[in-house]
Amino acid sequence: MMNRIDLTFQKYKEEGRKALIAFITGGDPNIETTEKLILAMAEVGVDVVEIGIPFSDPVAEGEVIQAASKRALENGCTVDKLFCMVKRLREKTEMPLLFMTYANPIYAYGKERFMKTCREVGIDGVIVPDVPFEEKAEFAKECETYQVRQISLIAPTSKERVELIAKEAEGFLYCVSSLGVTGMRKEISNQVEEWIQQVRQVSTIPCAVGFGISTPEQAGVMAKIADGVIIGSGIVKIVERYGRESIVPVQEFLRGVRDKV
Repeated sequence: MMNRIDLTFQKYKEEGRKALIAFITGGDPNIETTEKLILAMAEVGVDVVEIGIPFSDPVAEGEVIQAASKRALENGCTVDKLFCMVKRLREKTEMPLLFMTYANPIYAYGKERFMKTCREVGIDGVIVPDVPFEEKAEFAKECETYQVRQISLIAPTSKERVELIAKEAEGFLYCVSSLGVTGMRKEISNQVEEWIQQVRQVSTIPCAVGFGISTPEQAGVMAKIADGVIIGSGIVKIVERYGRESIVPVQEFLRGVRDKV
């Protein structure tokens, strides 16, 4: 059964368009602002939103998103509050929504209960960066049962595993543009195009590029070779600066990105 992620990428492939995927830390600066920001993103042409579940040890994140997670946790954000927020959002938007999280919060919640609730409130997929491809089966049964796409990642360290990961990927393939953690970078790896060519030899799975893309110009370069572009730290940095008043600045920033994608 296709879900919103599949339908969005299928539609865009037919139209020759590229998807703009935005990341936001849930609960930063508070749940109410996160909810408003997601709807505001949809207004300016964002196609998919990844909602980061704040976690005390976000090993794949750079300083910007680590600080956002800390603020969100200090402000009382919980997994249940984010589920309730998504349920409210589903009354207003059909845009694909994903959770980006780590294995520990899923285990703490109970993996079947977590995926079941994702399905009930309208979460379309999960990204779990600390679960490598070889351990993907840990959540596979629950994801399949509740039709939640488990998004796979490929990175500079994937090398000969790229094609193997691509064959089993679902929703879209998250192409990590550089080694290390998330964050804003001046240069993006030129390996990405090579990976995508490898992927397309064995699979029709859409490829979206993320980690380090922080300007409209970088997004435009990646959009020429990928099916989608993921932008996160640039948005979180604006939220850090403006807090509850970040709606308009985030929209202005994303309009510039959308023009290039």
